[in-house]
Amino acid sequence: MRCTCRIKGRKTTRASLKDFDFNNVKMDTLNSTLKADVPKDECSTQSDEDGCQILGEHETHVLEDSEADLDLHKHYAGCTKNPGHEQFIPVDKFTIQHLPKDHRDEDLVQLIKNTAGLTVRMEVRVTSSHRPKYWPNKTRPYPFHKVKTTNLRLGSGIIWNVHMVQDETAACWCKQCQQSNSPKHVWWEFYVDTATHVVFDDEEAKHTSLKLFYDSKGSPEVTIDTVRVDKVDIEYDVCMLKGVTCNRRLGRKLVHIGKDFSESWQKVCDKFKPSRDVKKLVYIVSHPHGCPKQVSIGHWEEKYVTKDKDGNDLYQFTYTTCTCPGSSGANVQCVGYSVDWPDLVHGGCLRSGLNYSGNCKAF
Repeated sequence: MRCTCRIKGRKTTRASLKDFDFNNVKMDTLNSTLKADVPKDECSTQSDEDGCQILGEHETHVLEDSEADLDLHKHYAGCTKNPGHEQFIPVDKFTIQHLPKDHRDEDLVQLIKNTAGLTVRMEVRVTSSHRPKYWPNKTRPYPFHKVKTTNLRLGSGIIWNVHMVQDETAACWCKQCQQSNSPKHVWWEFYVDTATHVVFDDEEAKHTSLKLFYDSKGSPEVTIDTVRVDKVDIEYDVCMLKGVTCNRRLGRKLVHIGKDFSESWQKVCDKFKPSRDVKKLVYIVSHPHGCPKQVSIGHWEEKYVTKDKDGNDLYQFTYTTCTCPGSSGANVQCVGYSVDWPDLVHGGCLRSGLNYSGNCKAF
């Protein structure tokens, strides 16, 4: 069944989150307090074929032509959605004490740190002429439709499935090797998941770069500037890019982080699966306002389950986990859920004050 989910009622402020100490309050208490403050979703059936999709406001951060990285911190300081950003934790300061007491687990801490290691800032410099006027089967305008400017757009994404390629008969396809008379024959390929409203198609991907390991203002500049679209799903708002680097040190580092991520992720899924629908913990690592990456901790509020064309369950979540402009496309981790993990990405925010994901498979 196809549902259109709308939030009705007064706008909820973030005060209910600011007033809580996540280190000491029980999640059940937090859940009940927030539920009293958040209007419920109302769904109306539209058709028998498509799945439920919640749509709110995207959280891509758009820079003016004259702005530079230094100006991003002005937006961060003047943020109206999360004044003070009290529920964001700088990734280099995150510790086990930031987790709720019943989730203070070393494997979970390691998983969050590995998620941070693979999280990238998406930098998009061109807007595709093929962006639709509306979301599929909706009357809500699609982000950046017919935008003529080349203002830099910033979002978040996550790298996964990093692997080395060695082929003496082929060459690395990064931009540097494409222009070189002696291209490398050993390179590393990987995937990046983000939201489709962040990177829409190859026209935009050709002008997209990734900023890696941007953990603090003084972080070394590490950029990958060659990605292309592998898969795009406009309706479910998931874009899978394929990227490449022939930097041996970088490639090996990403392989190492990816391996550590897989190991810690499996341990956490096994450990917290029995309590996933009770504790409902959700964490996100993103680049709010394009600034150094931050960890945010919250819980999911509603889970919407529908079917894709092959009969597989598709999950979409709303959650209290804090996000800001620049968080669009960030990986959403619902602890204990064995989703196709890179595919659950942050979609935007609702008038109720909740945030929401795209759709993906889960089990």
